Amino acid sequence: MIRVGVIGATGYTGSELLRFIFSHGQIELTYVTSYSFAGKSLPEIHPHYRGVLEHVCASFSLEEAVDKTDLVFCALPHGEAMDLVPLLVEAGLKVIDLSADFRLTNADTYLKWYKKEHCAPQYLGKAVYGLPEIYKQEIKNASFVANPGCYPTAVLLGLAPLAEQGLVDWETLVVDAKSGTSGAGRVPSTTLHFPECAENFRAYKVAEHQHTAEMEQELGRLAGKRVAFTFVPHLLPMVRGILCTFYLRPTVKIKENEVWDIYREFYRKEKFVRVLPAALMPETRNVYGSNFCDIACKWDPRTGRLVILAAIDNLVKGAAGQALQNMNLMSGLKEEQGLQLVPLRP
Repeated sequence: MIRVGVIGATGYTGSELLRFIFSHGQIELTYVTSYSFAGKSLPEIHPHYRGVLEHVCASFSLEEAVDKTDLVFCALPHGEAMDLVPLLVEAGLKVIDLSADFRLTNADTYLKWYKKEHCAPQYLGKAVYGLPEIYKQEIKNASFVANPGCYPTAVLLGLAPLAEQGLVDWETLVVDAKSGTSGAGRVPSTTLHFPECAENFRAYKVAEHQHTAEMEQELGRLAGKRVAFTFVPHLLPMVRGILCTFYLRPTVKIKENEVWDIYREFYRKEKFVRVLPAALMPETRNVYGSNFCDIACKWDPRTGRLVILAAIDNLVKGAAGQALQNMNLMSGLKEEQGLQLVPLRP
């Protein structure tokens, strides 16, 4: 059994990690921490774990982490993980960081988008970017992985096949993304108050969302050049799920069936990306609670635009599920171990 710990186990992402760890079968939860709820048991914080996981949350201790775990999931907020992750890496533990603190490779870029100086800039570029469908071999050999964000996961999976073949006219690309409220985390705020969200639909951080840098960095790697595009996120009055719609003009003339073929071939061996039949479009309810990403495309002959759509559960493929997928690869286990869950829907 592989001993794993979760640092920051009481947020939405931490809670999802616990759910997948419990049902995994080949790993053992040996260490959980929480800044806000140290000394409290998991059922006191997450009542649905009563009789399932009774661990008591501890305050973080590097010595305990080293003594009790082989691999650590760090589920701390952006800006906080950078203080602890280098200590864990230097101590020889395998680390999967779910914050944005080590996804970017440049300290100036981090400062620009996150409005904070990075306290461990020497570690930027040291982590393997944890998108298994793109960096599978690198993840298998890694001891330090930066788990992608939820928006970047949907965007990168939605565009990677076209980006790699140079088929995206980046000047025409607009990404219209919609997310449930859990993507903002568990800490209450006025904008996430139920009366503000219910029966409402709004855009936020238009053309300035911090995940833009991460998406442009990774798409630039695939395209082999610097890229830029317009990204507009929206808040949906639902708890979980992301639906991204991409509007672009291809760089060459291409037929819709050829686009389908490109996507099917690119994801032919991937267990968690489903390229849908032509008659279907992605829906958040069809990936709810699962590690799947559903993708479809549609050609608009009147405008010459290609429309791509991608849907994920932001807490699973966009966070905890993908972290488990990375852990499996890093540990020599089957990639799908503990993640073969049918999506939940009525």
